[in-house]
Amino acid sequence: MLQHPFGRTGLTVSRIGQGTWYIDEGDRKAAVAALRGGIDLGMTHIDTAEMYGDAELLVGDAIAGRREEVFVVSKVLPGNASYAGTLAACERSLLRLGTDRLDCYLLHWRGRYPLEETFRAFEELRRAGKILSWGVSNFDVDDLDEALSVAGEGRIACNQVLYHLRERVIEHGVLPWCAAHGVTVVAYSPFGHGEFPADASAGGQMLAEIGQAHGATPRQVALAFLTREASVVAIPKASTVGHAIENAGAGDIKLCASEVDRIDKAFPRGRWPGSLPML
Repeated sequence: MLQHPFGRTGLTVSRIGQGTWYIDEGDRKAAVAALRGGIDLGMTHIDTAEMYGDAELLVGDAIAGRREEVFVVSKVLPGNASYAGTLAACERSLLRLGTDRLDCYLLHWRGRYPLEETFRAFEELRRAGKILSWGVSNFDVDDLDEALSVAGEGRIACNQVLYHLRERVIEHGVLPWCAAHGVTVVAYSPFGHGEFPADASAGGQMLAEIGQAHGATPRQVALAFLTREASVVAIPKASTVGHAIENAGAGDIKLCASEVDRIDKAFPRGRWPGSLPML
């Protein structure tokens, strides 16, 4: 599994990690087994959030006895992101995860509390060793500019955003901004929500053709395309060990320039609308 730098923390994370949104809605034993299987396959970057129901509890079960192997990320809800609320939310997440620290802690999206307040809490948690780094999620360029003016260079480790083949808006502004400021882009929902190209579609057939050259599936090709730059990692969800195995198979795929060009033309970025979609 290839590793990508994680912001300017000096740390690296697996190119393909593991998301946990809705993971608690299916078979819990299968979900824990999928997470553990993913860790075995090198997908050691695990993302969760206080908003995701019992996902933190499932992650806690999956990483029990393996904490030193994984890079764990959680998020505070905007409604809890006051100074005191952030500190309390972090403590709740640590308890649910069964750990004494988070490798990174994110503001899930912008809310009513000033960024100064949330970031002050992040820095307090970092000084206390409760988190090792912090970042943001669903921030567009204007949000990032404001966050940078508050935090300064080198503090914002990542920006987690929606990014898949049919939703490439971040390539217009957010991705270049993050690359310029040493902020890792973490792609959530990298297969979309029911929007992955059908096998019989022109795009699906093209992905399959490229996959044949790499002994890969269309979904593995898509993940390789999205994470083709060292500043981007992806966190697909897997609810079964089989899905985890497929996701991990994308971790070492390197697409050539002509393959990237084919995918780029088949799934164009579209026009820059000025703001990010948010799920």
